[in-house]
Amino acid sequence: MGAPTRIEIRWRTGAATNSYVRYGGAPGQLSSVAADQTSTTEHHVTLTGLLPATRYYYAVGTSTANLIGDDVNHFFMTSPASGTAQPIRVWVIGDSGTADANARAVRNAYYNATGSRYTNLMLMLGDNAYTSGTDSEYQAAVFDMYPTLLRQTVVWPTLGNHDGLSADSGTQTGPYYDMFTLPKAGEAGGLPSGTEAYYSFDHGNMHLVCLESFETERSAGGAMLTWLRADLAATTQRWVVAFWHHPPYSKGSHDSDVDVEMREMRQNALPILEDYGVDLVLTGHSHSYERSFLIDGHYGTSATFTNTMKVDGGDGRMNGTGAYAKGPLGPWPHAGAVYAVAGSSGQIAGGALNHRAMYISLNVLGSMVLEVAGNRLDATFLDATGAIRDYFTISKGVAPGRPTNLRIVR
Repeated sequence: MGAPTRIEIRWRTGAATNSYVRYGGAPGQLSSVAADQTSTTEHHVTLTGLLPATRYYYAVGTSTANLIGDDVNHFFMTSPASGTAQPIRVWVIGDSGTADANARAVRNAYYNATGSRYTNLMLMLGDNAYTSGTDSEYQAAVFDMYPTLLRQTVVWPTLGNHDGLSADSGTQTGPYYDMFTLPKAGEAGGLPSGTEAYYSFDHGNMHLVCLESFETERSAGGAMLTWLRADLAATTQRWVVAFWHHPPYSKGSHDSDVDVEMREMRQNALPILEDYGVDLVLTGHSHSYERSFLIDGHYGTSATFTNTMKVDGGDGRMNGTGAYAKGPLGPWPHAGAVYAVAGSSGQIAGGALNHRAMYISLNVLGSMVLEVAGNRLDATFLDATGAIRDYFTISKGVAPGRPTNLRIVR
């Protein structure tokens, strides 16, 4: 968990010790210390009083010695002050928990593409560790797979159905809840949810909302969606991005016309998100990549999708039919959203891949990269070879005075 003035650092040791984090502005200059004297193998230290949008180097260890760090590879960047329009890079992986050559290829393609450019956020869309989300599976699929990124970048996960086989969202117990520290009290911005199962946070001018689509009640009047409505009503951030596991639209390895979790998230969560101007929704579960047009108001089965639900029926590409344009700068009701299924970061599993809401559907391994800068959001689907297979742009404030109910159908 990260915020403009605080960050959580966690590590594990074979023998129980106390927990010390030494940090500062450069390697060899770690003059600040945060510590917990409790003897444990599961270490969790909170650093507070930090400066926003600042790079800190650190080492972890005990009261007597550093175990690792104090070098150029162990650092983090605090998030910008809430509302600040600074460039943000986000890496998005879904269903990545295979711990095999597929996941490594997807990882390496992103590492090669990003180079020395810092990754501000890492989002995991569920099924993070196959097949049951056990501790040992998480070690192989997450901590052994992404060690370089995880020591520098805050990871924000959501629970998938495979993670949920060994975890319980009602009691917030099991490996998933044991190993992640997530904001249930509004520690990173957003409205307190009271649970780590679903939460929100701010990063610069983005408001990100994580929902839990597997074990938590999905009814419109339930606790999660009641909280969602209040949380979105409270944000004034320019960009609103939501993510969870089960996609509202998919014709991949899972069918959103059939699966109950997918249907209920579409029917109950989407009207709330669109009422409060969501811009982008990211999900996994189907082992494919599917990306919609800029759409609004589709809450039924795929057969009920019509062209009138396309706010913009183009490709969303600057060198194509143009970026998806949204006139208002901040959240605005029913101005259109893009829905992406990015569940192919560890395996692909085909399917009809013919949902009417989708501009493109691919049975291809890969991950998504988001670049947010001011009034513009650029999204790319990067395959496991490093090739760009899809891309689109959402621009805000580009058409002042444009009617909010305008529908462009191509």
